[in-house]
Amino acid sequence: MYQTICDYARSLGCNAVENEPMKQHISFKVGGNAKAFIEPNSEENLLKILQKCKESAVHYAVIGNGSNLLVRDEGFEGVVIHLGSAFGKMELVGEDTIWCEAGAGLMKVCNFALANALTGLEFAYGIPGSAGGAAFMNAGAYGGEMKDVLYKCTHIDNALQSGALEGDALALSYRYSAYCDNGAIITGLYMKLKKGEKTAIKAKMEELYGRRKDKQPLEYPSAGSTFKRPEGYFAGKLIEDAGLKGARVGGAAVSEKHAGFVVNLGGATCSDILQLCDNIHQSVMERYGVSLEREVKILE
Repeated sequence: MYQTICDYARSLGCNAVENEPMKQHISFKVGGNAKAFIEPNSEENLLKILQKCKESAVHYAVIGNGSNLLVRDEGFEGVVIHLGSAFGKMELVGEDTIWCEAGAGLMKVCNFALANALTGLEFAYGIPGSAGGAAFMNAGAYGGEMKDVLYKCTHIDNALQSGALEGDALALSYRYSAYCDNGAIITGLYMKLKKGEKTAIKAKMEELYGRRKDKQPLEYPSAGSTFKRPEGYFAGKLIEDAGLKGARVGGAAVSEKHAGFVVNLGGATCSDILQLCDNIHQSVMERYGVSLEREVKILE
């Protein structure tokens, strides 16, 4: 079954392999194999592959850069469809709007904005995810979020029809969009920015990236901030105040540099990370009565 789907994808000119180690495709560098891993080379062929999976009653999941994902050690019982460099186009629409495909790297989009003297995306410089992933979870940092600039997404819905959501229909809020619940696959984004001065934009990007390097454990595999910010609190401070900096389960640890990050020190498993997250949740709940919600998603 999976060989048939891979053969079909290859006949369309797409990269397709069976039993692909997913640790090669997610930022935590953990997890078992996917039964099949396919990289479509166009939206037309993406639709064809999705249709083939549906006809074959095969479970599938679509990913971008894998920067906010975990894959269980047992692997993924289905087809992983990766929107990569073939979905990385971007262009200027009018004077102040950027359109890009969902697979475009967020840092590349930020540099594109800089090249066109557009301000408003500086907060995203250094976020390692794809533009589609950033829209999906309304990514944000340093006082900015995708909600500030994103006004339209195109998608493929569950019925494999092309469509779009715009404005309030995106339902953007803290680490949430309508796409978290509607099952549609984001294919493109429209972001409205403002004209600015290149020198000032570049300085802001470099300042924020410097702050990331100083305060975040970028030297270890992780998924960025592991928990959502609870209302009225900061997850990292709660974890640090609970005495959990450096806490470990196997190869997974609470970062000594920033307690809001669970990192892979080397050789961690998905089970290690999930157990450590459970331990953190329990400790913070017992100490402070605050329930921490994991921001990192499990590929199901």
